[in-house]
Amino acid sequence: MKKCAKHLAYLMLAVAGAAAVLSPSPAWTQTYPTAPVRVLSGFPAGTTADISARVVGAKMGQILGQQFVIENRPGAASSIAGTQAARAANDGYTLYVASVANMINAAMRTTDLPFDILKDFTPITFMTSTPTVLVVTPELGVRNVQELTALAKQKPGAIAFGSSGVASSTHLALELYKSLAKVNIEHIPYTGSPQVVTDLLAGRLQGYFSPASTVMGQVRAGKLVALATTDPKRGTIIPDLPTMVEAGVPDCISVLWFGLVAPAGTPQPIIDRLAMAANEALKSDEIKTSLRAQTVEAHGGTPAEFRRHMEEEHRRWNSVVEAAGLRK
Repeated sequence: MKKCAKHLAYLMLAVAGAAAVLSPSPAWTQTYPTAPVRVLSGFPAGTTADISARVVGAKMGQILGQQFVIENRPGAASSIAGTQAARAANDGYTLYVASVANMINAAMRTTDLPFDILKDFTPITFMTSTPTVLVVTPELGVRNVQELTALAKQKPGAIAFGSSGVASSTHLALELYKSLAKVNIEHIPYTGSPQVVTDLLAGRLQGYFSPASTVMGQVRAGKLVALATTDPKRGTIIPDLPTMVEAGVPDCISVLWFGLVAPAGTPQPIIDRLAMAANEALKSDEIKTSLRAQTVEAHGGTPAEFRRHMEEEHRRWNSVVEAAGLRK
């Protein structure tokens, strides 16, 4: 019996020692970060994702005492940046701006994605959202969604809309509208919103389902005409603009959101520390005011809450893509 007890004591010590090696010590996690943190964004500079990451990241850097460096890797509906982030070390020094584009991309490309947004990343927090606005050029001569639909039916294929990339939220909003309104509009993909707006203003495109932050300045200047948002109901950022549902296109709903995630396997104490800093930043009146000036709404929440949001969005977009017949 004594021999068994002695053997059990040695076994317990060995297990405790292994746990100490495998688990980060509280002292170590409290000193994180000790070097700059990279935040990979799959969207160009000046977009809502970029604005959100830079504004929130700068404040997180102040809170944690290290710089948060935003690196833009646009293209493939954010998959280029996502692939690089998924393959990065899970030590908390590489983060990724996840978005609704990841959910749409997963729904439309079920077999050829280089990463799984739900399995290859650990959520940190729901960061921001912004309305998606349907804008057209003044030269198109329409002032509401009904007139646009009528014109598109009269001239099938003659109207060209841009998007920020194949399988992006701006692309799927267009495809949803085309499917639900039964219209034929040409789709021209770009690598980001700024390029689309440049060609809109130059007259090479006629319309765009755009992040509000990208186009509302042009709308206020009279250079573009805003017809509706794709939010489920009127929001506080652009309360005077009707939704696509109100404009007679039921189920044309697409909320543009962004959040922070880290490579899967990142230690939970680091995730918690990042979430703490992000939420402190997002609750700041300074940050809320700065984001709202760019038509961006601050959110926040726990990693678990953000995971639930991502899972719900994943299921919803799978259903939307399948119902619209958009799956590749």
